[in-house]
Amino acid sequence: MAELTTAPVEDVPGEKRSARVITREMVLMLTVPPILVAAVFGGFVWWRQTAELDTVEANQLRWSELRSLMWEHVQLTVVAAIIVVLIAVPLGIMLTRPAFRLAVPFVIAIANAGQAAPSVGLIVLLFLWLDGGFWTAIWALSLYGLLPVLRNTIVGIEGIDPTLVEAGRGIGMTNSMTLFKIELPLAVPVIMAGVRTSLVLIAGTASLACFINAGGLGEILQTGISLFRFSLMVTGAVLIALLALLIEWLGRVLELVTRPKGI
Repeated sequence: MAELTTAPVEDVPGEKRSARVITREMVLMLTVPPILVAAVFGGFVWWRQTAELDTVEANQLRWSELRSLMWEHVQLTVVAAIIVVLIAVPLGIMLTRPAFRLAVPFVIAIANAGQAAPSVGLIVLLFLWLDGGFWTAIWALSLYGLLPVLRNTIVGIEGIDPTLVEAGRGIGMTNSMTLFKIELPLAVPVIMAGVRTSLVLIAGTASLACFINAGGLGEILQTGISLFRFSLMVTGAVLIALLALLIEWLGRVLELVTRPKGI
């Protein structure tokens, strides 16, 4: 009697299971922004080293002063973004549970009001209520950047195929296991897109924090407008734009890193 044998299954060359797909567009998005930021910043450094500045401009554009203002701007952006994530993601998860679905329109309306309100008005309103300083700016920026993360968390979880959730429950998963092993991993790309949008909004709006003594690169812009110094106005605008571009790029990198394999 002939002996039955099975041939070994060979992996297809170049194929990796559960590997992230890197497209050409993704490579361009990850490489072009930092090159652009580096080129423009290099041009600014060259201009700063060769420009003939008066006393006021030289004092405002000292490297130590620029580093300090950049660090303040980064602190405002990062702290506000962390608070947004800590509030919006758990709140979005809670609102996708059956017991809280009726509250979704009410909560979204509040978040919409926070973003629809003029950013200067929101900052000034909290200034009148809480006085000025770093944390007043943080709460204003957090409220302003809340909506994208909250909305994307709700959309990301509700957009999951219900059959996947039912399949998880069918193999004995509890509600919390279904949430953390199926719903959240699949919703991560949508949630991270909201985080990236929120980061850019916060980074741009943080330039207004100088009006309530919270620091940031907006101080250069404000000084330039007050003293009619065009060089200061352009410097402030360029540095704020470069920082926003860099933060948006970092958000894309974080979005790619946190994306589950195979999605």
